[in-house]
Amino acid sequence: MSVRFSQEHEWARLDDDGALTIGVTAHAAESLGEVVFVELPTVGDEVEAGQVVGTIESVKAVGDLFCPCGGEIVSVNADLVDAPEQLNADPTGAAWLFKVKPNDLAEFEALMDQAAYDAFIAG
Repeated sequence: MSVRFSQEHEWARLDDDGALTIGVTAHAAESLGEVVFVELPTVGDEVEAGQVVGTIESVKAVGDLFCPCGGEIVSVNADLVDAPEQLNADPTGAAWLFKVKPNDLAEFEALMDQAAYDAFIAG
């Protein structure tokens, strides 16, 4: 399973079925602080790479949720609507946000790998 990262602090994992599971990085979750509300995209929506598809609200701020790759939204993690604090507990696991069927895997491959993302957040 290959995982890539965006400059907007989302991670994207290529799953065996060809879909991309999208979430926010641990760095983003830590920076946001206590998450109190999550607005997710709608299943069936067609989105473009870099498009705002939702919001994440914490006690500190409201941030946009971006889709790192274009395609069709095929699933959302509805559990986060009722329990948004999961984003703080397990941002790269159970608290995934949504899944997208990508139009072009080259967009995924163009995202940062772990080493590049680590360098990016280190400044």
